[in-house]
Amino acid sequence: MDIHLLAGTRLFHGIREHEIEAMLTCLSAEERTYGKEAYIYRAGDVTGRLGVVMEGSVNIIKDDVWGNRKIIENIGKGQIFGETYACLKGEPLMVDVQASEPSEVLFMDVNRILTTCSSSCDFHNRLIRSLMVVLAGKNLLLTKKMDIITPKSLRERVMVYLSQESVKQGAAPSQCPLTASRWRTICPWTGARCRRSCPGCRGMG
Repeated sequence: MDIHLLAGTRLFHGIREHEIEAMLTCLSAEERTYGKEAYIYRAGDVTGRLGVVMEGSVNIIKDDVWGNRKIIENIGKGQIFGETYACLKGEPLMVDVQASEPSEVLFMDVNRILTTCSSSCDFHNRLIRSLMVVLAGKNLLLTKKMDIITPKSLRERVMVYLSQESVKQGAAPSQCPLTASRWRTICPWTGARCRRSCPGCRGMG
């Protein structure tokens, strides 16, 4: 069990390594190994456990009714998956979870995380707060993705993405004639010449 790796994850942020060791039994922690392309969960499964990738990586996969397969997300070392379904007791998964390479996954009982022990230890409370932060962060990311994919045209989608990047980096919008249609684009490089090589672009000032 790589306790040092766990201490560096968002889930165990601010919790010391010896405290993590003390918690793992309480959380019904179990480490399992998967070969490449092995299924960890299948759509329709019900789980009460979240997984932390200790080695390798796993793919979150969605199949549509026509048999088309799409990788929604790749979960790398130190990241968690399955926490949403684990918190929603009895909710069947809408996706497959498959190892994209030989992987090791640490599973923990979410109910044990959300139910504090009799001593109400401070590090257990911190773990609950960290789980809430992880859930909130993924919800925010999903909202941003929805903003990008909702517009009907590719032009509008690119515009939303560039606008988000501009706000994140504190840059101001600029006019840049990338195409004959003179798309309005956002240059995310504040205080530097625009990296676009299109004719007529005069950079950021």
